[in-house]
Formats: sequence, structure tokens, C-alpha cells
Amino acid sequence: MSVHSVPTPHNAAKLGEIAPSVLMPGDPLRAKFVAETYLENPVCVNTVRNMLAFTGTYQGKTVSVMGGGMGMPSVGIYTYELFHFYGVEQIIRIGSAGSMNQRARLRDVIIGVGASTDSNYAAQYQLPGTFAPIADFQLALAAAQAGERLGIRTVAGNILSSDVFYSDNPHAAEAWQKMGVLAVEMEAAALYMNAARAGKRALCLLTISDSLLTGEALPAEERQTSFQDMMKLALEIA
Repeated sequence: MSVHSVPTPHNAAKLGEIAPSVLMPGDPLRAKFVAETYLENPVCVNTVRNMLAFTGTYQGKTVSVMGGGMGMPSVGIYTYELFHFYGVEQIIRIGSAGSMNQRARLRDVIIGVGASTDSNYAAQYQLPGTFAPIADFQLALAAAQAGERLGIRTVAGNILSSDVFYSDNPHAAEAWQKMGVLAVEMEAAALYMNAARAGKRALCLLTISDSLLTGEALPAEERQTSFQDMMKLALEIA
């Protein structure tokens, strides 16, 4: 496929309808909420498979927000097409995560500096070793600085992108915890690898909504407030 092969089977947007900077929650309805709440004059540019995408402006900047789905195969498809076919330069994943570390407390915003994974996603690159998926440094730094300016607590470090939500291994979380991994989610590693392969920029920001250590979980209202903090950070650097 080339840049002339759009729309794609997964994205009905035409060239020019998606901004160079994209925010990507997993849930397409969350993408709709973000667009309607934070963007000026948002326009829906994709409804294929109900993976909604919108483009609007934020403080004069053109920004798109699009759902990415659950898991690395899903986010892998959407981000690959955005980077390679739509001219997108940076994607900021915004999502929730479960804490695996005492440093990552409820309501904190995690800056995923690196994304460990149990996925085989990197096998396609046929590398003679193990690839370390990492965020774009400038985006990660900007997020940390924005957190300081806005009074939002951020914690930067390694996260886990897992292929498995319901694990049959009761000791898996404990094994990652001993290596200092902060939190678990399901998409960032594929996003970071796609960005690296395309020579583009990516970052994963996560709100801690529950803890694998303590069993604590935020109620729905507090999840929304914490999500808004993460959105402020993401929009600051979009």
C-alpha cells in the first residue's frame, strides 16, 4: 500500500482529514467524548467498524482523536495506517491501567517511557536480538514538564503491554513487579514498535484506575476526574 491507497479497509478518512497529531484512546466512544468535550468544531472522519475518528482544533492546533481498540493486533493496524498512509507524525495513546508498583498510585498519570511485553509482535521485524519498545523522549519530557506546570502527579517508567487480560498464570504479575514495572495495559508496545519502524513519534499516557497490589479501584466519578487530568497533559503536548 502507498499513501494513495486511502481510504483503507479499516479507515474511511480521506487524505488530509486526519491531523499530524492523533490522540488514541482504546474505546471509540471515549474518542467521541474527547472530541466533543475538548475540541472545537470536531468532525467525524471515520465510522468503519464503529472505530470512530474525529478531527478538530484545540487552542488553534489541529488535532485528531481516534479509537484504537483492545490489544496489540487492533492498535497495530490502526497506528500502522495512520503513520504510513495518512501522514501522521505522532500518536499519543491515552488509556487506563492497573498498578503493579507502589510508585504508581490511584489517580496518578503514568508516562510509559518503555513498554515491556509478553507479545510476539516484534517477531515480524526479524531482528537478531530483543527490541526494546520506547516512547519518544521529547514527548515524554514534555508530558512530565506539563504535569509539573499543571500540578498533576506523573510517574515515568516501564509499563507492561500484555496480550492477556485473563491470565492462566497466577504468578505473571509478580514476575513483572520484581523488575520494577509500574502498570499493565495492552497496546503501547505495538504502538512504540510501529512508530520506530515508521520513524515517527509515540507516547503512552495512562491513568491508574485500579491496583493489582491492593485491590483498590476508583469509582466511576473519580475515574472521570482522573481521566480529565490525563487529557489536559495529552492536549498540552499534542
